[in-house]
Amino acid sequence: MSSTVPYGAKMLNLRNYIADVPDFPKAGILFRDISPLLREQFSETISQLAALYTDEEWAKIDVIGGIESRGFILAAGLAVAKNKGFVKIRKAGKLPGKIEHQRYGLEYGADALEMHHGIGRMLIVDDVLATGGTLQAAADLAKRTGHTVQALCCLINLTFLNNFSWNGLAPRTLIDYEA
Repeated sequence: MSSTVPYGAKMLNLRNYIADVPDFPKAGILFRDISPLLREQFSETISQLAALYTDEEWAKIDVIGGIESRGFILAAGLAVAKNKGFVKIRKAGKLPGKIEHQRYGLEYGADALEMHHGIGRMLIVDDVLATGGTLQAAADLAKRTGHTVQALCCLINLTFLNNFSWNGLAPRTLIDYEA
């Protein structure tokens, strides 16, 4: 379920800056490329993502976890905008020291995420919610590493592929694609 920017707020239609790339990364996949959006409307994108949450909700978030790789960009922007810490949720083999590991399925394969142990109330951010496998793995991993998952956020939700929620938390999104 999508949440919208507060009523009366001036909103730029960010969907206009997302390019459709057919057959990427595999035949039959329609990739939603956010590169033009980040290049031309990064500040507005971060503002609209931040507006998905009230001041009271932001007060209950200590850190923002960004899922590699495009989730890093959005989460880091939100962390700066809201004066929060940033936590990396990385692909396997990219973090030093003691980490936790979580395997998960994708709509076109399998992968794994890793992160360090920590504490704090966390908002998890990714660019696209497709089947929910990545977001599920990230939330499970965050919980296992000592974080309390307060909220989930994605720029894009491919609603025709999922009806995702984690422990009763539905992700908030800016842009929903029905097909």
